[in-house]
Amino acid sequence: MKILEHIKEVVDKTVPNKGEISKIEMEGPEIAIYTKNPATFFEHENYVAKIAFELKKRINIRTDKSLLIDPTEAKTKIEQIIPEDAGIKEVYFETAFSSVTIEAIKPGLVIGKGGETSKKIILETGWTPNIIRAPTQESEILRGIRSHQHRHADERKKFLKETAKKIYEDIELKQKDWARIEALGGFRQVGRSCILVETPHTKVLMDCGINIASKEDPFPMLETLRCPMSDIDAVIVSHAHLDHSGFVPYLFRTGYRGPVYCTAPTRDLMTLLQFDYIDILTKEGRDAVYSEKDVKEMITHCIPREYREVTDIAPDVRLTLHNASHILGSSSVHLHLGEGGHNLVYSGDMKFGFTRLFNNIDIKYPRLETLILESTYGGKDSIQPDRQDAEDRLLRVLKETLERDGNVLIPVFAVGRGQEIMLVLENFYKNGLLDAKCYVDGMTREASAIHTAYPEYLRKGVQRRVLQNDSPFSAEIFEDANSKSRDELAKEKGVIFIASSGMLTGGPSLGYFHRLSEDPNNCLVFVGYQGEGSLGRKIQGGLTATPVTDKKGKTRALNVNMRIETIEGFSGHSDRNQLVNYVRMLKPKPKRILIDHGDKANATELARFLSSRMGISSSAPRNLDGIRLR
Repeated sequence: MKILEHIKEVVDKTVPNKGEISKIEMEGPEIAIYTKNPATFFEHENYVAKIAFELKKRINIRTDKSLLIDPTEAKTKIEQIIPEDAGIKEVYFETAFSSVTIEAIKPGLVIGKGGETSKKIILETGWTPNIIRAPTQESEILRGIRSHQHRHADERKKFLKETAKKIYEDIELKQKDWARIEALGGFRQVGRSCILVETPHTKVLMDCGINIASKEDPFPMLETLRCPMSDIDAVIVSHAHLDHSGFVPYLFRTGYRGPVYCTAPTRDLMTLLQFDYIDILTKEGRDAVYSEKDVKEMITHCIPREYREVTDIAPDVRLTLHNASHILGSSSVHLHLGEGGHNLVYSGDMKFGFTRLFNNIDIKYPRLETLILESTYGGKDSIQPDRQDAEDRLLRVLKETLERDGNVLIPVFAVGRGQEIMLVLENFYKNGLLDAKCYVDGMTREASAIHTAYPEYLRKGVQRRVLQNDSPFSAEIFEDANSKSRDELAKEKGVIFIASSGMLTGGPSLGYFHRLSEDPNNCLVFVGYQGEGSLGRKIQGGLTATPVTDKKGKTRALNVNMRIETIEGFSGHSDRNQLVNYVRMLKPKPKRILIDHGDKANATELARFLSSRMGISSSAPRNLDGIRLR
């Protein structure tokens, strides 16, 4: 690779011989520099900054393997060096990367003031610390992911080196090279989002989801690809929800072995949701199209990226992820195609408005020609109420139901709406507005634990509380539903249930609905989007009875007598006004807008509006449409 020659030139120019560089390797899009004198880089910290600035890449300084001391001895030294208050949970060594992973409740104490503690670890043991935050609540899925990565460190190293060869392949780029996209799912519909981005040299998939509300067309139209899965160069996942990530493991089942780019929280949360998807299908007696083995293969091939970190993912494609403010780790995807030929932004699902969970969405890009914009609430009448009005209405509904000893069921998406609603209820409780027991069931508790491992992705106030070990997700108003049977819980009076799934398509929320539906004192509160064909959408449409099968296999009609409320304003999606304001505030303005992720009426109407009122060429492509970008 010519890139290695260039890197060596820059390193030689920047670092004097006393740096004793023994090896330079490419690991995917990153550079690993091995040295026999790491102290040189501590004494001259600007060396790394200069190299990174010149090469525009993440630089990892590692000690030459000849200086690594025995892991058992190293662990003893590390435990002596790190203050006890750091709350170390795990310490494990990966020879492939000359690194020691240290998982701690307070990673700042592992780093030390000015990085002194982590430097001392390197100088006394040779091992480079990889410092990660432990969740403040136990998370089985997070422990499993981190353990899996550790066990497969050698495999990951090999994969990263192979990926680097493909990224930095020596090819001739031409100014007139073309670029196109093909809609493989999620256009004029919500669900199974998938977009192929193609150039003469590269094929990239943005998202690969499942439409969980549909049994007729649940999967992306991958059968239309004119190549085997092994020819795909990269997959980018905007966020963890199954309609964007749920089909990614299938790619590995059918031969894909390339990288999956996403944020670290997206990797962890989509793994949680994919495992749950397999579990639900198994319990329903249906076969999943992929297995847990395929999910684990995906984990091994994930390359996490930070927000606003520019990353080469192919010879002619550069990726940057930006905060989309939708769920934890959610991203809008910026692709720089060719030699400056075209810049594409895929909004993913995004929120241009207030949430209790996240800081404001990114709206500034270096260049932008084409925008792919979601339209979940893009219709002209899709205006959500003021957030304060929504919270006031929710409090009123809760109080009215609880006062007559009824129970409240709030179906939520385990990732995103679950945590947003928990913050709202915790705020009610903290301010003395609500005194009730709230059971959290399904994946919502596990997903909340993962949130506490990534406080840097949360709104500043929530971040501060997590760092102070005062996580709102552990507030005393919340109780774990798993400690009792759901039959027992449903018989209690005056309690609130937060449970997934958010559309009543399965999971514990459906079980609670079956138990609570026929009592008119109870209340069902929808706080999120209900997909077409889902039970939630049918109930919103006035469904009065639905067939259920009891434990003996007998089917009967379940009457829907409980109060039904839909409270808008809590969605992680932007409403019509927010979508328009997002486009208005974008810098720079796109020259063209393609509308996706909305039903036909919403998508086409939003496209017409943006074209006529904002003077930007806009359209709502259909699935299987191909659009030339340049």
